[in-house]
Amino acid sequence: MKIYAVGGAIRDTLLGLPVHDIDYVVVGSSPAEMIALGYRPVGSEFPVFLHPTTQAEYALARTERKTGRGYQGFIFHAEPDVTLKEDLGRRDLTINAMAQALDSAGQLTGPIIDPYGGQADLSNQILRHVSPAFTEDPLRLLRLARFAAALPRFAIAPETMLVAQSIVRSGELQDLSAERIWQEISRGFGAIQPLRMLEVFQATGAAALLLPRGTEVQLADVLAAKALAIALNLISSSEDKVADVCAVILSNLSAAEITKWAEDVRMPHRIRDYAILFAALQNLVLAGPLSAQGVMTWFNRADVWRKPERAQALLQLLKQLNYLIEPLRLALEAAHAVDAAQIAQANTSLQDLNSHSIAVQKNPGEAIRIAIEAARLKAIKPYCVNVP
Repeated sequence: MKIYAVGGAIRDTLLGLPVHDIDYVVVGSSPAEMIALGYRPVGSEFPVFLHPTTQAEYALARTERKTGRGYQGFIFHAEPDVTLKEDLGRRDLTINAMAQALDSAGQLTGPIIDPYGGQADLSNQILRHVSPAFTEDPLRLLRLARFAAALPRFAIAPETMLVAQSIVRSGELQDLSAERIWQEISRGFGAIQPLRMLEVFQATGAAALLLPRGTEVQLADVLAAKALAIALNLISSSEDKVADVCAVILSNLSAAEITKWAEDVRMPHRIRDYAILFAALQNLVLAGPLSAQGVMTWFNRADVWRKPERAQALLQLLKQLNYLIEPLRLALEAAHAVDAAQIAQANTSLQDLNSHSIAVQKNPGEAIRIAIEAARLKAIKPYCVNVP
């Protein structure tokens, strides 16, 4: 048996990028031999084994034959007779279809094995599919879009764009699981140039299938009007790039539409809520002169009292899109400066409730809430002016 490092580790080493994970392929072995050597089998789709010491994953070299729709519609052949070239030939892009042998100490050794021209495509900055089998797995379209976002200087080969478009026409994108879609979209949105993922979706026709209904119509405007702000500011400085990109892309949708898409792709609730709050914040600013009540409503909705860091991140994102946020920032500071504990203490006596309704008199806690809100409203009123 021979062991090789394959795929991303070779690609990133050649690009001078840090290597975080290494994928290993074992050629000339069998499940029985791997187990005898102390490897532990995992997974059900094809033979993958955990190294007895490092717990790294080692997969037997395999080929595949498409038998049904979707990315799961394959039969795998993983026997000792499968060659390294055959294993590399089933991969998506040439830059991911390279390998290098490991010596007995587990160190990379010897020349890079590159049967499909990955090094030339790296040098020429081209994303090119390995073989016509690219069209058999609809997930590869999303991976292509993700690599376009991660390697923004790389062009997609024209023939690869054509086969990606054929995946859309096949209808097999609908067979992808929501979890796999979100996994690739989140990786693309967290990459160097996330809008390139959207450009690939638009160019292939996948936008109408992968993005929220109505978003694909606005996509050209998003790419044109907001690309510069995102590319120069958000991408370079955001601490939570995926959440920020989602918020910007979904900012023209209603809370119900954002929630629907979040459910469709299994978006984490944290990112869903962030996007909904950003859309509401943008609408608040675009509606015209700020009202104290409107600002207070958003503050309460965003729970700025318990989650001030999230509120600051949302305001910063709005600033990165060239909105003036200073009045809102000052209003937030003023509202936070209100001593809620002192107000609560001053309103603990029922005698302090004479000015309220009978219903409120029966609920001192509600009276305290009203008093705190009134104090906060008073504090933020000086800052509620028109924000262009």
